[in-house]
Amino acid sequence: MSDSGSIRADVWLWRARFFKSRSLAARFVEEGRIRLTRDGTESRIDKSARPLKIGDGLVFAMRGRLTAVTVTGLGERRGPAVEARNLYAPLVDPRAEALPPEPGAPSVGSGSGEDAG
Repeated sequence: MSDSGSIRADVWLWRARFFKSRSLAARFVEEGRIRLTRDGTESRIDKSARPLKIGDGLVFAMRGRLTAVTVTGLGERRGPAVEARNLYAPLVDPRAEALPPEPGAPSVGSGSGEDAG
């Protein structure tokens, strides 16, 4: 599946270690609890066989926490946690990046605020 540039949603969620088993991932997907953003279009994933591609954004809530990630890899297997973390990156809200800093807020890279000299 990875050769074609896509992977089933349930398999990817399992390989990325969001779920302990593929069947749990499939049930979660089929309940329609995942939002997919691809090419600026948002849709709900409701079939576990729905393909995911690199660059897709996923948003879902589990264990009382909202998770938003971008698919950065498809994976070849369910590997260790370090390998699984390479399959996704935290999703960045473009609106948060576009906001200017508030007046009086410390600038980025200002360090700990102590004088260097």
